[in-house]
Amino acid sequence: MSLVRRRVRASHSPTVGLAATRTTSRRRNSGTETPASPAWRFSDAYTSSSMSRICTVFDISASYHANMHESRQTDLLPQPLLMWNPGKVAEIVRIWEDATCEVHRTVVGPLDNNVYILRCRRSGDALLIDAANEHDLLLEACRRLGVRQVVETHGHWDHIQAIPAVREAGISVAVTAQDAGMLPSYDLLLEDDTVVEVGRLRVRNIATPGHTAGSMCFAVEGTPLLLSGDTLFPGGPGNTSLPGGDFPRIIRSIDERLFSRFQADTVVLPGHGASTTIGSESPHLQEWVDRGW
Repeated sequence: MSLVRRRVRASHSPTVGLAATRTTSRRRNSGTETPASPAWRFSDAYTSSSMSRICTVFDISASYHANMHESRQTDLLPQPLLMWNPGKVAEIVRIWEDATCEVHRTVVGPLDNNVYILRCRRSGDALLIDAANEHDLLLEACRRLGVRQVVETHGHWDHIQAIPAVREAGISVAVTAQDAGMLPSYDLLLEDDTVVEVGRLRVRNIATPGHTAGSMCFAVEGTPLLLSGDTLFPGGPGNTSLPGGDFPRIIRSIDERLFSRFQADTVVLPGHGASTTIGSESPHLQEWVDRGW
């Protein structure tokens, strides 16, 4: 996919859409047995003794964005489907890999934002999801891992503090039109159901409004990975009490665009805190509706 770079200030933004390429996502078969030798795995940093058979799938930053949900203790799915959050990460750690790609993660800023870097192992190209904070750390990671693009899951302040620095370094930043005005500047607009190409990887854009009007999730085609931003956490949806939030809308987004489209073993990597799976969260949708957050 060729991208036309535009240096755009948020106050006057023409529509620059990423090229749309429609395909059917290749999803992992959802069987009841875990493959004996999976073609992908989580790093030992996430499958070590810090994991227990029963664990609490929350931390303080995740609960802030999920309207202070009560922690829920959840039976872990067969490893390595669910990874445990080890807390504040002072460096970039590789948390997932298969033959085609790898995912690196760090935690930055006062709200412990997860920043993910998706890297194509064949080309060396990489994509950073949410230039949240601590720009020196992120820029070093971008240089080391070959980041050429940034995509933003949404425009809240805690997800965008490093944008000026990454753009100054020549890395393009993309966001949805609905949230573009929340950024200090950007280069490209993301459109629903289009693809961002990262080397030979394809990342599907999935509009999931509710936390903000322009919230976006990203599914890495051919893998079980779904980067959910602040739309879906362990224990419920993201906070909708902030300006632009809409609880009925985020519930529809989660139900119709995530739960109904992705298999139970899809690994959800949220914008704060621990990961989860679609299968761990989808049975609880009505509970969230009934409680109203």
